[in-house]
Amino acid sequence: QVHVVESGGGLVQAGGSLRLSCAASGHTLSANAYDMAWFRQAPGKRREFVANLRLNDADYADSVKGRFIMDREYGDKTVFLQMNDLKPGDTAVYYCSTRLSDLWSSPSRLVGDYSTWGRGTQVTVSS
Repeated sequence: QVHVVESGGGLVQAGGSLRLSCAASGHTLSANAYDMAWFRQAPGKRREFVANLRLNDADYADSVKGRFIMDREYGDKTVFLQMNDLKPGDTAVYYCSTRLSDLWSSPSRLVGDYSTWGRGTQVTVSS
């Protein structure tokens, strides 16, 4: 069974940075066979896409493009989300997820396409 564990959240002032980590385990194939993704959920709002990664190609939500970077070491089952120039609107619980890559389509941005979730890590940005 696949598990993911997020870490690295915290309280930061607007304009600051945080680096989140997501460690995946239980994959039966090479780590490079799986898409990894970050989502976030603010109080009273739906969970929304932040970024995903297939091999070394990342895709970002417009709201974080240019500020967040998702990466990992090649073949490593741990991925990172470097968050720069944080804004109060980035306050949320951040969740990591993973799914086997569907090579016929781009990595998904849809919450419903992912079934493995961690407990999340809280990010709070003060103004």
